[in-house]
Amino acid sequence: MSLSLDRVSEASSPPGAQAGAVFTERSEVRDVLAWMRLLSDPGDATAVARALVRPPIEMRQSDLVRVIQVARKRQLDMVAALEAAIESPQVPPQARERILRFLDLYKGAKTALEAGRPDLFVRVVAGGERADSRDQDPSGPAERLQSTLRTMREEVLGDVTRIAGRLSELRLDTDLDVSHGVARYLELVKLTALMERPAGQSVAEALPELNARLGAAVTSLQREIFQTSPLDAALLQDELNEHDGESGELAEQAERAHARALAVRGEPSLQPFLPRIGQGLVLSASDIFTYRSCPLRYKYARVLRIPSEQTLNQRFGIAVHQVLERYHVSGASTLAELMELLQTAWRRGGFGNSEQELDLHEKARVSLTRYHERLREQHSEPVWFERSFSFTLGSHQVRGRVDRIDKLPHGGYELIDYKTGRPKNDAQLGEDVQLSLYALAAREDWGLQASSQSYYYVLDDLKVPLSPRGEGEDEWIKDVVLRAGEGIMAQEFEPTPSPEACAMCDYSFLCPVSEI
Repeated sequence: MSLSLDRVSEASSPPGAQAGAVFTERSEVRDVLAWMRLLSDPGDATAVARALVRPPIEMRQSDLVRVIQVARKRQLDMVAALEAAIESPQVPPQARERILRFLDLYKGAKTALEAGRPDLFVRVVAGGERADSRDQDPSGPAERLQSTLRTMREEVLGDVTRIAGRLSELRLDTDLDVSHGVARYLELVKLTALMERPAGQSVAEALPELNARLGAAVTSLQREIFQTSPLDAALLQDELNEHDGESGELAEQAERAHARALAVRGEPSLQPFLPRIGQGLVLSASDIFTYRSCPLRYKYARVLRIPSEQTLNQRFGIAVHQVLERYHVSGASTLAELMELLQTAWRRGGFGNSEQELDLHEKARVSLTRYHERLREQHSEPVWFERSFSFTLGSHQVRGRVDRIDKLPHGGYELIDYKTGRPKNDAQLGEDVQLSLYALAAREDWGLQASSQSYYYVLDDLKVPLSPRGEGEDEWIKDVVLRAGEGIMAQEFEPTPSPEACAMCDYSFLCPVSEI
């Protein structure tokens, strides 16, 4: 690819802007970077997803899920999946139009890159005329109002098609569906009226009378939906930002407010894509940990199921787990057998001969040798390996598996989970969910009373036991699971960014509020 990031930076930055600040703070430049990534690698699902949900495409997330499903089912990269999705009966007409728009931009941007034209590339990606509108303030209140009106007009047209197509279905919520459509239309009328309000009248002054007049023309249910919309808050935030000066933080808040206002009524529910079973969810310890650390990350990973490429360290951890599982399940007992399993797993894992990979291989060899020695010296007896569990908690089905269960010399059992990362101390494990959930599962599913639970850090040959919580441990972990399930069912997927969490997230590039 002949186009460098520096040249794109020059083409997309206003005069005098610092390149570093542009790339870290301006969402439109991150959009350009997303396009560069997907053009160089159509399999970069995170970059494709960002390009699809951001302007000028603005695909609904429910439609994005369907495209990802096509990609997974047919084993296609995301761009090829978009081409296939056009023919899929599950993809609605409005989504097909957005896909065709994306593919047109994709071809134009690819041509611009191959021609070495950064100016043309940015113009194509930014949507032509919009890229040249710097003389007009694109983030000003009038322009934002016009942009919101344009977007909502498209959403209302899509809603009409969707609602009309479902009127003939035998459903109990048809009236509610229609009421949401009517409320959405009222918002469109309100935005149009605000565009035509008298000169000098503020949005805050115009809204009360508009809301009163529109609300008087509809049913009580439609009025309630209309009055609880977040649209007014987004419009007032825009006006406040103009008065106080729109800093980077305020601009980000305004952008999120607009996203909520446009999505709440027009975005179809993601309910069909939740991991449902009966009236509840299928949950694992990993699901609960992910949701508690960042609900938006859970949405990307478990609901939208945006593919993410495994890192070298993740592949390494999987290989070590596989070696230990096969060693115990096969009944092997010698160090030579353990090393042979390591070599087999290494080949199957597709590891190469780079310096980093050879270093990891040596770490695996040394640590597995120590593991074998520890196993011979310990007094407890390993009795189960990779034992699966499944039990019901509330309306949810909790599933998973425990790496190893040892029978202790003086009675009771120890639940052990292998880790290949950096060891955590007892204080860092104070809010640990995984082992507490395993202990509950052992009692609920196996009828087994676990005396202790430990993490075994294989690379450091270190076992860190989890301190018992006392009599309230069962109630604590049950409450954690039920709260997470309740949040997921309610589709509460607001991000909770932090430097630590964002640094380890596979979706930080897609996230609107990532802190890295």
